[in-house]
Amino acid sequence: MTEKIKPTMMNYRRHLLVCVGERCTENGAGQSLYDSLRDKFKQAGLNSGDLRVKRSRATCFGTCKTGPLICVQPDGVWYYDIDETKLDRIIEQHLIGGQPVKEWIYHQGPGV
Repeated sequence: MTEKIKPTMMNYRRHLLVCVGERCTENGAGQSLYDSLRDKFKQAGLNSGDLRVKRSRATCFGTCKTGPLICVQPDGVWYYDIDETKLDRIIEQHLIGGQPVKEWIYHQGPGV
């Protein structure tokens, strides 16, 4: 039997999940948002250090309406109908400034 090697991961402050499922968005809009995050995080200084944000794709959040949808953890904040302009504001106000953008939140987790 081959020994399994424990994976490693860099530290991060927040984890941004982007729904790229076909039922959430048209024409791959969720995937496009996800693809833009690498450069946006680098420009904002969120790709390393104390404010680092990890990004991941998800195929379904189970709330298939008005996507693209994104979720910021561990904050428990779920955003809907996100485009590039809204994403820029979420990065500035929420991921850097720590204040969720209330007008695009459709759900908040327990204790928020």
